[in-house]
Amino acid sequence: MKKNRNLHYIILLIAVTLTSCEKVIQLDLNTINPQLVIQGDIYDEPGPYVINISKTVNFDQPNVFPPVTNATVTITDNKGQSEELSQATPGNYVTSTLKGIIGRTYTLKVTIDEKTYTSVSTMPEPVEIDTIYQKKSVFGGNLIALSLTNPPNKDNYYQVIHLVNGKQVPGFSVFADNSAEFESISYSFMSTSAVPPLVAGDSINVWLECIDNGVFEYFRTANKDGGRSASPSNPVSNITNGALGYFNACSVRKKVFIYPEDKHITTTIN
Repeated sequence: MKKNRNLHYIILLIAVTLTSCEKVIQLDLNTINPQLVIQGDIYDEPGPYVINISKTVNFDQPNVFPPVTNATVTITDNKGQSEELSQATPGNYVTSTLKGIIGRTYTLKVTIDEKTYTSVSTMPEPVEIDTIYQKKSVFGGNLIALSLTNPPNKDNYYQVIHLVNGKQVPGFSVFADNSAEFESISYSFMSTSAVPPLVAGDSINVWLECIDNGVFEYFRTANKDGGRSASPSNPVSNITNGALGYFNACSVRKKVFIYPEDKHITTTIN
């Protein structure tokens, strides 16, 4: 059975920069008093990995998030790996030897001014992107979609991020699925009439991240209205002690689609 799910959240800017791979997640964080924001990803790809630590600003202030420079940051896994991260630039703490390994559980520990924040994330098995293709929208126009084969007998959580001509498109999409058998899923993640609209020859680099439930809940509950609702709220963080943000140990698979294409593309980026 094929399913088609569209789930898009629009959010404000915090940058996480990786040397070997780069992803920008834009977050909407509503607050009155400045709060701590911790954000970082570990992949089943070579590092270094980055933990970004900053303070929030209100939505009516410039989107310049003050970095936190006095933190002690460590990451350990359930097999004995452990590393204290070094600060590469203000607020960005990087690994040098830590490896992201599928199936392992990672614990992030951040200490600032004698207060400690922790987060735990388990890296799921990866799921390959079967194809990327163009299809008609029921509302008119065309969509870009991916298909995957969902593993059976477990809860599966996904995040889709895409870049056009090397530049990440703002926003992100998350979806979940559970099935008792292998199931083909079709998921639309962008419109061909996006701003600016796609033109022939545009390169779309698609990341499919397999994430755990805590990370999924964070992105699922991220604000969609730019923080200007009558009752604004922050996403459900997977970090303890009142910190905002997320810590994500995920497997990632990538494909490239060249627009327009008359058939599925099978080129994989390693």
